[in-house]
Amino acid sequence: MTYSFQNPDQNVIFDYLRNAKTIAVMGLSAREDATSYRVSKLMQEAGYKIIPVNPTAVGQTILGEPVYASLLDIDQPIDIVDIFRRSEFLPDVAREFIQTDAKIFWAQLGLESQEAEEILRQAGRSAIVMNKCIKIEYLAMTGA
Repeated sequence: MTYSFQNPDQNVIFDYLRNAKTIAVMGLSAREDATSYRVSKLMQEAGYKIIPVNPTAVGQTILGEPVYASLLDIDQPIDIVDIFRRSEFLPDVAREFIQTDAKIFWAQLGLESQEAEEILRQAGRSAIVMNKCIKIEYLAMTGA
């Protein structure tokens, strides 16, 4: 049997984006040609606060924001955790996520993990989006 994650209804996804102010981006790269950078830059320009999370870039700034090593180091509220790490890392991200007050676990296009979903649901976290690009969803919501 193949694993098939069901994303929330499209209107729920739009509500997540409408209600969010802060997006922590796991695996945000400082390279301007990287998808994580381009997506985060658009979301920042749309008015979201971007919090870069990349242990290899701590001490630097990306998109003008200081880089954190992990979600646990962030000392401000997080609405969405947007993840640009390979699917095999999603369970580890989920374990870190449930130790924070972050509201929405969002794995980018091409990324999903049954184990991560189980970890999140067992912890009572049901706001999960996987295999969807936050930029594409934002542009669909705004009709851009």
